[in-house]
Amino acid sequence: MENKEAPSDKGMAWWVGALLAFSLVAAACAGTEDTTTTAGETTTTAAETTTTAEPSSDFEGMVLAAESCGYGGKISSIAAVDEFTVVFDLCSPDPAFLAKAAFVVFGIQPSEHLEATGGAPLRNPIGTGPYELDKWVLGDSVVYERNDDYYGRKAPHSIAVLRWGAKRLLELQSGNVDGITVSNTGDYEVIRDDPNIELIGKPEPNVLYVAMTNTFAPFDIPDVRKAIAIGIDRQRIVDTFYPLGSEVASHFTPCSVQNGCEGDSWYDYDPAAAEQLLAAAGFPDGFSTRIFYRDIFRRYLPDPRAVAVDLAAQLKENLNIDAEVVVMESGAFIEESTAGNLDGIYLFGWTGAYPHITNFLDLRFRAINPQFGVQDPSYTEPLLAASNSADSAAAAPLYAAANNALKEFVPMVPIVHSTTAFAYGANVDGAYAPPWGQVLFNFMDNGEDTFVFMQGDEPKSLYCADETDVESLRACAQVIEGLYSYSATGEVQPQLAEVCSADESLTTWTCTLRSGVLFHDGSAFDANDVVASWAAGIDAADPLHTGNIGAWEYYSRLWDGLMNADA
Repeated sequence: MENKEAPSDKGMAWWVGALLAFSLVAAACAGTEDTTTTAGETTTTAAETTTTAEPSSDFEGMVLAAESCGYGGKISSIAAVDEFTVVFDLCSPDPAFLAKAAFVVFGIQPSEHLEATGGAPLRNPIGTGPYELDKWVLGDSVVYERNDDYYGRKAPHSIAVLRWGAKRLLELQSGNVDGITVSNTGDYEVIRDDPNIELIGKPEPNVLYVAMTNTFAPFDIPDVRKAIAIGIDRQRIVDTFYPLGSEVASHFTPCSVQNGCEGDSWYDYDPAAAEQLLAAAGFPDGFSTRIFYRDIFRRYLPDPRAVAVDLAAQLKENLNIDAEVVVMESGAFIEESTAGNLDGIYLFGWTGAYPHITNFLDLRFRAINPQFGVQDPSYTEPLLAASNSADSAAAAPLYAAANNALKEFVPMVPIVHSTTAFAYGANVDGAYAPPWGQVLFNFMDNGEDTFVFMQGDEPKSLYCADETDVESLRACAQVIEGLYSYSATGEVQPQLAEVCSADESLTTWTCTLRSGVLFHDGSAFDANDVVASWAAGIDAADPLHTGNIGAWEYYSRLWDGLMNADA
């Protein structure tokens, strides 16, 4: 196997030697089981077709290390201790490590390719996935060729095509595409009535919420926030604006996420009690405020203006609150809302990136997040304790306490967990819509040599380490793989790693890699590719930390910050 030398001038510390390897490996012990699963006829499990390769004796392993954990992030170091072993040392325990590592953003590319592209393989990714990129026809399609050397389940078709556009249902009905994303809820009934099309519900792990920032009056009064919580008919919003299968949120986190619905359910709608509560808080005649929103379709908010207008009508009718509906530009809305600068009510939401409760509660309600104003210890403290627990059963009472405290403090009002759907031609065998991760085309067979899937918008790039839009992530997932992945039903499973095991403290994760795996360019996958791919994202001082727009949002958000961000 080719020995991959450490890239020169990487801006990170590199060490070589058996002493480091032995010390790091000894720090980790087995503890995480292989959770590979299948879903009916559809499976996203990699077949065992890899060949066994002996580690190279002259392998020189890369190491990325922070100067200290004082930078505030999760990652302390990542070390390639031998050709097929990578050790992640964390600054604090992380029970969600595997769930995060399965996210396509943390996919692996050859270290040499990252160097050759200057850390910006935006239109020419090289991965290990079931397809390799053939071409990206800007404004039209991304075309893939089957990877005949793939170690997993090979595609039944030789070509896959990803298209985009607004007239997706028409294209599906005409037989020009095999599968589509469905965003127009009015299309559901049409699809159900068409015997040539199959509608598959996609149980989105998402939430729409109405938020208030408690550094602005009158939202600094808890009973005002509670009156609004009780005075909103959430069922009316769901019934009027959301597709069948969507549900009123009983908790901020969907119940499909483990521990998400521990604790008491949210308040029932009671306009009379809400009016009394608001009067007792000093506002018997209501008050004036604004409802902010951005006019962007999201699965948790398919019709933003209509929901905002209905919310304003409810507040006026039930609480005599005059709410002016204000639309904001999307970027400004996100910046101002997440900074806690909106002096009214606003509509926001979240679609989970990985299947763990920390991706919902910790993300929004940790003490350092200014979005809702001053966060309260009644929920930040149990959330912090729970995030350090490896035992989900032991963490359950802590999440119950946090959920109950959120209900009492009311920094926001959870409205709905929305569903969405994919649709396929009835001839497509194995059609599915995964709750987590991206749909993989190689698991579906239309009986033809070309498979075509159509989504709403064009990818922004095919280097998803520095992207957040689902259109880019779906395009990348056909080519790029990570250490772990998600099964068709959303379970976390090994992918390029045979297994990643944690020590008892959940601060050292040792990943044993698949051997014999080839990248699409024919080069051999090894531990240095893992370190180089992660370093390009997590280390702001790395010369390959280029990307597309340079935001690296998921690296920063999921691992609590970038190394050397102020360098």
